[in-house]
Amino acid sequence: MKALTWQGRRDVRVEDVPDPRIEEPTDAIVRITSTAICGSDLHLYEVLGPYLKPGDVLGHEPMGIVEEVGTGVTRLKPGDRVVVPFNIACGSCWMCDRQLYAQCETTQVTAEGKGAALFGYTSLHGSVPGGQAEYLRVPHAQFGPIKVPQTGPDERWLYLSDILPTAWQAVKYADTPPGGTLAVFGLGPVGQFCARIGRHLGAGRVIGLDLVPERLEMARRHGVETLDVSQLDDVPGALIDLVDGRGPDAVIDAVGMEAHGSTSGKLAQTAAGLVPDRLAD
Repeated sequence: MKALTWQGRRDVRVEDVPDPRIEEPTDAIVRITSTAICGSDLHLYEVLGPYLKPGDVLGHEPMGIVEEVGTGVTRLKPGDRVVVPFNIACGSCWMCDRQLYAQCETTQVTAEGKGAALFGYTSLHGSVPGGQAEYLRVPHAQFGPIKVPQTGPDERWLYLSDILPTAWQAVKYADTPPGGTLAVFGLGPVGQFCARIGRHLGAGRVIGLDLVPERLEMARRHGVETLDVSQLDDVPGALIDLVDGRGPDAVIDAVGMEAHGSTSGKLAQTAAGLVPDRLAD
């Protein structure tokens, strides 16, 4: 099959790789129909390179059609349309019982001190082949994949794999009081979701901050107040002035580490990406 593979820093290629197969009774094979590119894939392109090896298959936001299931998978059948979440969880351990799926004790990468295994995301998270491919082996398919209706375009469902839950969780954690004010720094994809979800969940005002005109305009189209930070000398002061001299009730940082504009931060990320594998290990 064809798959997007990591070959080195800033070097990703579509290559022929072996088709996945059922390895455990709880596996499923999914034929991928759509897969998104996440902002965190930029980390693999740069700073997390030491934890990848040439040929690793990338991607963690896929959906598709179930082709085959293991003997332990009873909730799915060939032909089902599913969205596959980023994290891999068993659904029955102590952590999963408490809905802490990203810390699943069955798939935890304890050797690296990390939580649950993740699709397509370095040896730190289990080196599990990812979803930017024609087919994907899905471990713990008795729990993870989300069945969705057969109708509607993939774009209606695809974002359930990662980016929409990421934004939803950020808004829930921000805990804006009903009718309160939420500020969202960064109006890229996650920030746009946060702003709209904030309105949906009852924030009285949502203020989005960015410096890209198209992003600011998109937010305004969806009822979000905006601040163009490129036109401000004092961003905190402008926010305070906008909200009765006291500032917003809650703030979400959705800028992302590659976009923070810090020269020293960029230098540190670049240097980390050049660390030899033997030192990174």
